[in-house]
Amino acid sequence: MRQSDIVAEVSNDKQTLTALVEQDNRVVYFYIFAREDLRDRFPKMRACWVRNLVPAPLHDDTAATEQGIAPLLAAPYCRNLEGEAPLDPSQIQILWNESDDGAALWYQGLLLAVIPGWSLYIDHSVCYSAGCIAQNPLTFPLGSASTNTQCELAEKTRLFWRDWQNEFSNPWPKIQRKLLESYEDRFGPSLKYYLINQGSWPPMAISQHEDDENYYFFTVGMSIRPMPQIDIIFNDEAEKHRRIELAFSVGKEYVTEENAVQMASALSGYAQIPWTTLSWLGEGHTLMSPMAPLGFEGHVISSALCGPADKMDLPEIYGDPVNQFWVSPIFTSELEYAKGKPNGGFELVGAMIENGIGFVFAPRSAVI
Repeated sequence: MRQSDIVAEVSNDKQTLTALVEQDNRVVYFYIFAREDLRDRFPKMRACWVRNLVPAPLHDDTAATEQGIAPLLAAPYCRNLEGEAPLDPSQIQILWNESDDGAALWYQGLLLAVIPGWSLYIDHSVCYSAGCIAQNPLTFPLGSASTNTQCELAEKTRLFWRDWQNEFSNPWPKIQRKLLESYEDRFGPSLKYYLINQGSWPPMAISQHEDDENYYFFTVGMSIRPMPQIDIIFNDEAEKHRRIELAFSVGKEYVTEENAVQMASALSGYAQIPWTTLSWLGEGHTLMSPMAPLGFEGHVISSALCGPADKMDLPEIYGDPVNQFWVSPIFTSELEYAKGKPNGGFELVGAMIENGIGFVFAPRSAVI
């Protein structure tokens, strides 16, 4: 048996995960593994059998497993019993999903395998292969778009990337316009516009607005990507939570415009967090930041701090509602309280509301 060859290798957008295809003269596998500094959270490589290159054994390939090499798929689960041709590296395409935590393997335009993003967050590996016809310890059948949502989602992802790579169908101008119109309908025209994606995909910016009393800042484009983990946490209600935009406001009587912009710059870092950390942001989550106002340690994000009269209806993005969370500075004692107990962030937001604290930042005393 010759040594395995890596015939394709692609990192995701934020370089947190790597997907690769490996084959020897027996079998082909598709893998996803985490960057070294994330392996305390994601220690297990996700492995997906793709195809046998030799005849399938009658029984599970325990001998290979005991030797620490990739096992063949047994005949009862295998579509092609005689083995298939090795993969030509020039015909391989690996596409990461929109949330940047799962990937699909395409070959000569056909879908061969899927490792869904949510499988990263559970104890055992879950994957799907087109060459599999029955569930087994190595993989699940991929089936078709009519029988398996993973197949359907992989096709949607392929079309998603095709649109973004085509200058004529690029969705950004429409998404940008719809979000800005929502902000301008409620808080007036966009006076300044700051790019925060540093030239990389996806396009993201902060739009600045103001009225007689306050400065307002809103992220534009964060909702293009669904956040990681949401599908496994919220299951059937995932669409209600997977897309967000962030906002910050501060009263003019307390700061200059320059100071307001500096405070709002925390949004730039926060807008990347779900994908740089393979996590998510939601109601009551707390974050540390050196951009917090003097005397404050970080922020809590909340939609509840914004009363019904001030809430905005943001446009749907890719058929999903978009949640807007206001970023509000918090003291060290409040941050420690929120992180120190289950639902601490929810309780902190409740205490802030009870003390008359809203979404517009103003000097205040600690509520914890």
